[in-house]
Amino acid sequence: MSGLEPQTLQTLSDEFAIPGVLAFTEDEHGLLRARIATPACTAELYLHGAHLTAWRPAGHAPVLFLSERSSFAAGKAIRGGVPVIFPWFGARTATAESPRTDGPAHGFARTSVWRLTAALLLGEDLHLTLTLGPDDATRALGYDHFLLAGEFILGAELRIRLTVANPGPQPLTFEEALHTYFAVGDARQVRLLGLGETEFLDKTDGFQRKRQTEPALRLTGETDRPYLNTEATVTLEDPALQRRITVAKTGSHTTVVWNPWSELSAKLADMADDGWLRMVCIETANAAENRLTLAPGQVHTMETHIAVAAISA
Repeated sequence: MSGLEPQTLQTLSDEFAIPGVLAFTEDEHGLLRARIATPACTAELYLHGAHLTAWRPAGHAPVLFLSERSSFAAGKAIRGGVPVIFPWFGARTATAESPRTDGPAHGFARTSVWRLTAALLLGEDLHLTLTLGPDDATRALGYDHFLLAGEFILGAELRIRLTVANPGPQPLTFEEALHTYFAVGDARQVRLLGLGETEFLDKTDGFQRKRQTEPALRLTGETDRPYLNTEATVTLEDPALQRRITVAKTGSHTTVVWNPWSELSAKLADMADDGWLRMVCIETANAAENRLTLAPGQVHTMETHIAVAAISA
């Protein structure tokens, strides 16, 4: 893949544009992005990181949070939307497979330039597929044999599929996540359902292993929890915006809930001091003890399926 010519605004427009539905532009920083407008939704997707930065189904407010202070630059992660995390979650840590600890937080996929390979309108749903393979930067980190494909199905509902293939001669061990930032009216008022009686690692308390005993999670401070061994659907109830967001998943055994709260938010250069009030992350993942190993020739697909419905006040 690294031997292919980089895609340009002109080549993307010539090969993939769909009049009135799919157009390509460069942002003010020179990053390439797709602009989507169908009867069912509007959306925005960057080739940088295969990063979905906006999705708004018709009749609803924007579903994804995007920080107004986010960096949009080569080599920098975008704060908000749906970052694609691979091949490690958080800081790279030594494992039985590799003693190395170098590399950027959350891996290299979210700051790599992906390649658009397919665009198809089926009914009111736009299907976009982007791919990523090894290059000199990933090889320097020890990743010479992997293929990623991200499929985005954009309509009244949102589906994102992340497929990892191991074309190499050795097993491929990795973590992955679709690190979705949801826009909320007030993080202090939301309720998260579906994680009751589930064990999690509390990253705000030295990674202690705990169990959520209450059926609904309410956020009362900094929250950073990888919930383990769960395939459950999570429902985000947002009374301030009078809506319910449902996050279903397949191929995933970890769900991460994150909100930086006020103190950490103030320390993040790419987040407004009050940004924590307007977002909560619910991440479809395979991380920690749920990391995956693919034998040579194996393929794994993880999917998140997001739906939005209005609720009464």
